[in-house]
Amino acid sequence: MSAPDFWNNQESAQKVVAQLKAMKGVVEPLDDLIASAGDLEALLEMADEDASLLPDVRTEIERLEGVLAALELKALLNGPHDNLGAIMTINARDGGTDANDWAEMLMRMYIQWAKDEGFEAELLDRDDNLEAGINSCTLAFHGPMAYGFLKGETGMHRLVRISPFNSEGKRQTSFAAVDVSPEIDDTIHVEIDWADVREDTFRASGAGGQHVNKTSSAIRLTHLPTNTVVQCQAERSQHKNRATAEKMLLARLARLEEEKREAEQAAKYESQAKTGFGSQIRSYFQHPDQRVKDARTGYSEGDFHAVLDGRIQGFLDAYLRWRAKEQIEN
Repeated sequence: MSAPDFWNNQESAQKVVAQLKAMKGVVEPLDDLIASAGDLEALLEMADEDASLLPDVRTEIERLEGVLAALELKALLNGPHDNLGAIMTINARDGGTDANDWAEMLMRMYIQWAKDEGFEAELLDRDDNLEAGINSCTLAFHGPMAYGFLKGETGMHRLVRISPFNSEGKRQTSFAAVDVSPEIDDTIHVEIDWADVREDTFRASGAGGQHVNKTSSAIRLTHLPTNTVVQCQAERSQHKNRATAEKMLLARLARLEEEKREAEQAAKYESQAKTGFGSQIRSYFQHPDQRVKDARTGYSEGDFHAVLDGRIQGFLDAYLRWRAKEQIEN
């Protein structure tokens, strides 16, 4: 970073800065832990002679336990792509308009989580529903370890509530599917024959002005061997939409390869299906009681609105511990 020409290429420079931030996130707390352990030993000796120091000892031990727990979690982020950013797609599923509204609620939840945790969230694509909410959206989360934290969110998310779209005030169950892939950069090579990719252009829908609906600027790419489909219509430029769609496709294929390796290592696909796309991983209850519970880890939160405001780190941490336990047992 001290090289005179370091900032000549802004994109590569930002990647190096992100790598440095990720390394400091591990090294600095570890240095603090080692140094503080020595200080704690001295503090314990002083407390033997002065009992009034015992509350300080207790406070310092609790602090160090918290630092250690955070480091142990980061040690679990050891997958081949865990250090990368993430690309997330959210699709409304069963539940009619409620499902569309639910998909938008999830989108806001993840964006708020990113803001609280220091990640940058970028909306790559959004397909609005005519009545309310969205049909689908694609988000990119930039920052080290974003994929490592978010990869466990892949699957079906269920909402149970009194429907605001039902005049009779009946309880409604709706579903939204979340899919998370690593954000591939120049350091990751993904094998792909572009001759196997079909490109379709179509007119974009939703907000964006008259130009959006008059030109076929939206791009849909289909990788025929795996039947993987991605699309982008966020930009007015067909060229920009194509570049983003290609990035999304590479991310999906990289995740498929990662899942294949994990399944081979586990020597059974049953465990992979528990976290695979289309499985119900978490339920969000607003009625009759307010709570959110993860079906895999058993972790739950009693404050429904806090979770929807982005307080999901507890679920992400619980998944990392659960996944590590699953890998050891398998």
